[in-house]
Amino acid sequence: MSIPVLLDCDPGHDDAMAIMLAAGSPAVELLGITTVAGNQTLDKTTLNARRVCTVAGIRCVPIAAGRAGPLHGPLRTAPDVHGESGLDGPEFGEPTVGVEADGAVEFSRRVLHGAAAPVTLIATGPLTNVAALLLAHPEAAGHIREIVLMGGSTGRGNVTPYAEFNIHVDPEAAGIVFGSGLPVTMCGLNVTHQALATDEVVRRITGLGTPLAGICAEMLTFFRGRYRRRGFTAPPLHDPVAVARVIDPSVVEVVDAHVAVELAGTHTRGATVADLDGVTGQQPNARVATALDTGRFWKLMVDALAALG
Repeated sequence: MSIPVLLDCDPGHDDAMAIMLAAGSPAVELLGITTVAGNQTLDKTTLNARRVCTVAGIRCVPIAAGRAGPLHGPLRTAPDVHGESGLDGPEFGEPTVGVEADGAVEFSRRVLHGAAAPVTLIATGPLTNVAALLLAHPEAAGHIREIVLMGGSTGRGNVTPYAEFNIHVDPEAAGIVFGSGLPVTMCGLNVTHQALATDEVVRRITGLGTPLAGICAEMLTFFRGRYRRRGFTAPPLHDPVAVARVIDPSVVEVVDAHVAVELAGTHTRGATVADLDGVTGQQPNARVATALDTGRFWKLMVDALAALG
């Protein structure tokens, strides 16, 4: 039986690949896609979700636009990584899939309450929509099986020395999610930096010989150029790691730990403080990813692209 999933994202090159992995895997029933401001502004991330679904032939998955900024403070975007469109590289035509009339919070509430079984929330952008849902509709938590997110790190950050982008954009939202009492799995930079789209990986994707594979190769080529400026030989495909964890939990190794989100530190705001050794004595509130089976991860990704055609 496939796992019912809602995917909350801010496309973004790696979010785009996460959408395709979720839609192309037989292990997942993708009930909807919600968008949030993060890698780019909300209008751009929503347009990008529509573009991705159009080129991938994902016609029956509704898309709902969410929050245009964090719970507190101004929005930070990432044009230095994803370009001015948020999905630079390929030439996309006009999308042929639309957007739900309901916003992401109301749409998510409706999907959760209408699902036949508890739903897994996969979040690959700032956690603003997820936190807003839990604040506005606390009863919705009873319909959530777990939250699996791409964000945070057990060590280094990527926008500050200790803060990862998704958490840094809205640390208050992240604090709400980690403090929700729901099962949370954190796939952070320490693991997603293992998901490198090497030249060999791009050749495998190109070898599928489909128009969609060609678009993915163009996206990854652009992404590689941006990450080479940061000293990477190949770009890390962060967001699909969270989807892969849901499809096959054994692909991503985890440990139980307490995770706190730093909200006030002058140099550490947005850091995820993962107590891997239990030194604080606090009960674990998350599963924290520690390792990735890269071979199986890339097989899942390539197989999903092949299934989408």
